[in-house]
Amino acid sequence: MDKNRVKEIIAKRVAKELNDGDIVNLGIGLPTLVANYVPDDIDVYFQSENGMINLGPKPKEGKEDFDLTNAGGSPVTIKKGGAFFDSSMSFAIIRGGHVDLTVLGSLQVDEKGNIANWIIPGKMVPGMGGAMDLLVGAKKVIVAMSHTNKGKPKILKECTLPLTAKGEVDLIFTEMGVMNVTDKGLMLIEYNKDFTIEEIKHATEADLIISDQLKEMIV
Repeated sequence: MDKNRVKEIIAKRVAKELNDGDIVNLGIGLPTLVANYVPDDIDVYFQSENGMINLGPKPKEGKEDFDLTNAGGSPVTIKKGGAFFDSSMSFAIIRGGHVDLTVLGSLQVDEKGNIANWIIPGKMVPGMGGAMDLLVGAKKVIVAMSHTNKGKPKILKECTLPLTAKGEVDLIFTEMGVMNVTDKGLMLIEYNKDFTIEEIKHATEADLIISDQLKEMIV
């Protein structure tokens, strides 16, 4: 499947998970695409840890203001009623439990809800950033990522890369389906009809529990 189509499927499905009035933080990369697919009938307040709230969709090409960026440095828009504040206020919002939902990309996730999304040893990275705060501070944590990396599973029995947080992930969204992190392991609750259940299991190192109420993933 084309990479852009993979990202589109994931972002569209995650957008359906948002509720009217939610304060939502989107991680850099794929998660930022979620803002482009928010249903018209709900209002969501996107927060960025570099000090903004009420971010809008991605600006049109040629209309970017490079003094107005998200935490990843990408140009963004801000909607009427939006506000700017310093980092101390921004992280007080996150650590104080005022973010309803965060959507983060990841390198690896495992069946215990552990997440590794900040470093591959030996490679240069800017740092863990606000991810560790968001994982602990947000009321609900969604991981939005491709199901595999060059064919290798990213959903594992146990993460092998340095962790960002332990046991904080609630849901995993990929182009293949939606998985809920439960006390018994990962439960597949939605599947993309472009893949068989066996194909999803084969692409997943962790054991998948198939929900009795499994349904098709609608995007």
